[in-house]
Amino acid sequence: MSLQILELFKGFRLRDLLDIAIVAFVSYEAIQLIRGTRAVQLLKGLVVLVVSTKLSEWLGLYTINWILRNAMTVGVIALIVVFQPELRRALEQLGRGKLFSTPLFGLAEDEMNQLFDCIAEAAEELSKEQIGALVVLEKQTGLNEYIETGVKIEGRVSAELLINIFIPNTPLHDGAVIIRNDRIMAASCYLPLTANPNLSKELGTRHRAALGITEETDAVAVVVSEETGVISVAKDGKLTRYLDAETLKNMLRDIYEIKEKRPSIWSSWRKNNA
Repeated sequence: MSLQILELFKGFRLRDLLDIAIVAFVSYEAIQLIRGTRAVQLLKGLVVLVVSTKLSEWLGLYTINWILRNAMTVGVIALIVVFQPELRRALEQLGRGKLFSTPLFGLAEDEMNQLFDCIAEAAEELSKEQIGALVVLEKQTGLNEYIETGVKIEGRVSAELLINIFIPNTPLHDGAVIIRNDRIMAASCYLPLTANPNLSKELGTRHRAALGITEETDAVAVVVSEETGVISVAKDGKLTRYLDAETLKNMLRDIYEIKEKRPSIWSSWRKNNA
């Protein structure tokens, strides 16, 4: 019986299984990375080019085959240039993996809840007055290159300060505010705009900048529309719109995996019987 078992597994190597598992995992992550981006269409074009090259070889179309093969040679360099944003994002995500990860922000949960309360309160007030605003929260990817484009503040975050910054016709109201931990590092910062061709035409520069910064980094952006007063959140190049203050706070807590602090049964009983 033991000989039969040994014979059955004779050709099996654990190393082969590991090899297949790694390739499958990397392929899955690569598909997840480019899904919903312009890279999908470029890959479709590349597949058509490869298939056409093989077909021309089989059919004996030598001139077409020569042109396509040379195009493929140049295409390798062109792909590196075209896929530069996706390659950069992939390397950043690799660097943000568990092996290199640091705690999100340098704040305790209570301090982060207080920060989210300030942002939500400011967004609600700005929304009522239909004052445009763009607030970016730095996570693990540093935003120094964007901070340097604005005016340094390095002040503690408060709802009043955020509202005051975005008041129209003041020196800092244009551009984005960038927050690191519980500090407003700079205001009036310039951000990259998204190149997404499928974006709604009703979304303006603030929303495009919010999507752009979250496509290139792991930052989170809160946007208040100047035209409609609608509050939105951008994360990973995706926009969630029509939020109120409470939903905004809950969404930020979910993003940063912060549990909402609820009163204990004992403290509730003492409050009711005081």
